[in-house]
Parts: sequence; C-alpha cells; structure tokens
Amino acid sequence: MERAEKQEFIGFLQEVFSTTGVVVVAHYSGLTVAQMQNLRKQMKQAGATVKVAKNRLAKIALDGTDVASIAPLLKGPTLIAYSSDPVAAPKVAVDFAKGNDKFVILGGAMGKTSLNQDGVKALATLPSLDELRAKLVGLIQAPGTKIAQVVNAPAAKLARVFGAYAKRDEAA
Repeated sequence: MERAEKQEFIGFLQEVFSTTGVVVVAHYSGLTVAQMQNLRKQMKQAGATVKVAKNRLAKIALDGTDVASIAPLLKGPTLIAYSSDPVAAPKVAVDFAKGNDKFVILGGAMGKTSLNQDGVKALATLPSLDELRAKLVGLIQAPGTKIAQVVNAPAAKLARVFGAYAKRDEAA
C-alpha cells in the first residue's frame, strides 16, 4: 500500500469511527473466503459493514475519536464491524459467532462506552431501531384505531339492520 493510499484509508477509518453508532472488533483467523463473504452479506442486509484493516492504521485512525477504547483489542487478525444502528452490527456478529467457532468477538465500543464480549452480546439481544419504531407506531395507532372502531360501531349496526330490512322486503 502506498503512503498516499494509507493516508486516504486512515481518513476513511477516522470518518467511520467518528460517525458510527457502534463498533465491534473480532478475530476472524481460520474463516474461509465463503464464510467471510457470508458475514459481509449478512452485515450488509442488516445495515452494517465489515472492514479488515491493518491494526497499525486502525490505531492511528482511532486517535481523537469516541471509540478510541477499542485500540487494545486490535492485536492479531482482527476485523471491524460497524453500523449507525447500535444493535445491527452486534446482532449479526453474535449470530455469526454462534455458527462459526473460529469467529471470536473481542469487544467493541458504543460511543464513549467500551464494551467487552458480554456487552456486545447484551446489545445483540436488544430490538433493532426499526423494530422499536414499529412498536412505537403500533402503540400510537392503537388508541386511534379503537376510537374509530367505537365511533363506527353504531353506524355499522344501523347498516346491518337496514340491510336485513332490505332483504326481508325483497323476500316478501
């Protein structure tokens, strides 16, 4: 990698570390290319991204960011998974680790909060941002739906009564 490419990559990583909601660090030694592609695909579907970066460059990029606490984790063959949704990357990483024993989650960071393995697993159990939004919308709509049903119920009953009279008159 040329010096200019390294500088550009460090700038890219600084931008990632400054703007993401969560960063997960894991060892990937022993995974096949197909397994890595599967992990990348799963992450992309969840709205997260996986990057394999040289630890030295990643440590340089971490300086001055909120997630600088992950620097000690960057030893050996590590990858970085990140997402703006604080639950997406941990959820996919934990699910992937269950099926692949060579994928080992080391920890991560959510903003200035440093996470160990258990912290990442705890984040993975939370509902995603989209799920929370759907629940909130459901809670907001529920009272309105019930009010509409109560208001429309007498009219519906009247319509059924009129319909019954109309059928009776047709039969006669």
